[in-house]
Amino acid sequence: MSMQIWDISQALRSGIPVWPGDTAFEEARTWQLSPDCPVNVSRFSLSTHTGTHADAPFHYDADGLPIGAVGLDPYIGACRVIDLHHENGPIVTGQLAPYLANVPQRVLIRTYSRAPQSEWDDNFRPITAESIELLASEGVMLIGTDTPSLDPQTSKTMDAHHTVRRNRMAILEGLVLDEVAAGDYELIALPLKLATLDASPVRAILRRTL
Repeated sequence: MSMQIWDISQALRSGIPVWPGDTAFEEARTWQLSPDCPVNVSRFSLSTHTGTHADAPFHYDADGLPIGAVGLDPYIGACRVIDLHHENGPIVTGQLAPYLANVPQRVLIRTYSRAPQSEWDDNFRPITAESIELLASEGVMLIGTDTPSLDPQTSKTMDAHHTVRRNRMAILEGLVLDEVAAGDYELIALPLKLATLDASPVRAILRRTL
């Protein structure tokens, strides 16, 4: 029995697009392999919301848990990839409903034919609060997307995020689902144990037994 793995993470690198006005990714070598130094050692700085990442409740709720304190169960287990990249506009309940029969507890939504990894897209497709409620009613405890946010870039109310909060769900954003067919997989996407922070980069993978 063999296992196929799909890496659905963005590569963290100089030039990776970030939310307008947020911290750009930077890296530098602090020690360099040489006759006088036996190792390479590097440092980097980035926003907690760079690339593929998990939002913590603290991101949108002053009393919410930081990412280092959230439970890990939502980030490991059976999931369904729903491919809506041929649709337009916000993700609404009518687009999701046909794919929710016997849905696992984790849902990843593909909105792009090719996820933009070289430039920022101001017009990414958000997910409506009603769609979050629908997923919660089906027992979904994690929602993931290939966009940088569940809410529109210009949102001040964060309706989708607060609907997630009320339903005690987890969020993954910035996934790369270009090479993943719709269907059911196992998801592994653990956030780092950043004790007090509002989000964490993740190395997200899907796998399936062949």
